[in-house]
Amino acid sequence: MIYNVGTTDRVVRIAMGAVVIAIGVYFNSWWGVIGIVLLATGVFSICPAYLPFGFSTCKTKK
Repeated sequence: MIYNVGTTDRVVRIAMGAVVIAIGVYFNSWWGVIGIVLLATGVFSICPAYLPFGFSTCKTKK
């Protein structure tokens, strides 16, 4: 599997995902779904939006 989400990006996605989910639950809003997407992309280290552009925040091996 090709990973394209680096360490810093993962930490930010997981933290923001948790915050957005909490806000969505607190306000009983559908915005929590966006938090689930952020959390999932952070946990699995793959972002489908990066794939078509070949973008990656992972460190490359040289």
